[in-house]
Amino acid sequence: ANWLDSLNWRPAELVIFLHLFYNSLRALLMLPSVGLMARFCNWLLPDRHDDSGVARPRHLDPTALATPSLALANAVRETLRAGDLVESMLGHLGPVLEHNQPALTKELRSLNDDVASLCRAIKLYLAQVPREALSDHDSQRWAEILELAVNLEQAGDLIERMLGKIQSEKTAQRRAFSEKGLEELTHLHSQLRANLRLGLNVFLSADQASASQLLREKRRFRAQERRLAHAHIGRLQRQVVQSIETSSLHLELIADMKRLNSLFCASAYVVLESRDTGALQADGGE
Repeated sequence: ANWLDSLNWRPAELVIFLHLFYNSLRALLMLPSVGLMARFCNWLLPDRHDDSGVARPRHLDPTALATPSLALANAVRETLRAGDLVESMLGHLGPVLEHNQPALTKELRSLNDDVASLCRAIKLYLAQVPREALSDHDSQRWAEILELAVNLEQAGDLIERMLGKIQSEKTAQRRAFSEKGLEELTHLHSQLRANLRLGLNVFLSADQASASQLLREKRRFRAQERRLAHAHIGRLQRQVVQSIETSSLHLELIADMKRLNSLFCASAYVVLESRDTGALQADGGE
């Protein structure tokens, strides 16, 4: 105390700097114990696991149903969560295309169960929203959320079916794609993931520029899909053995990715239908 009094500082400054020094020193001394404390907290407050083994909705608050705009906001958050799970499924599909990975296969099927569970919950939640209390804008938003939830559920099922095809025709029969064929599928798969992310962004923001870009990406994907199908036929004509062995699977996967892309890009039409009819006419639908 005598030493502090000898410093040429005001009393208020002494209090501030003393606490700053003390707390900084204490934090530095306790840093090595952070890992131990984290393990102790995890033991003290363990995560609650769902006995059914599938994801449960986090944002569908029943008390918000009395306020339709708030209920729709909750449904949007849950739908985006389902979209993130579908993106995770697509991420797992890439390594499965290249290698036989049973662990990823099991994880992918579990994710599809989660997607289906969330989408069903979203549809039931929307069914409880009083439609007569919705404005025209909210009524349109209600339909958008429902459409995307249905599309995501269909996308999850389609990705799981793609996995089954890969297992039955490639893994089980010990066949492999040709190097060029695998490169083409991987490239198409990357485009598909990018379009899903863009589609979710368009759904959230309703941005016209992003919606127009999404339609351009859809057309680009279709052109790429046709080009890759023709390239595969060319390899068959050149009698490339690996291409012949996996021909049916290769073409089916390309067609499935095209269907997935259409599901992911559907949100663009809602944004542009009343603002940019020229873009819609140029796209020509499916």
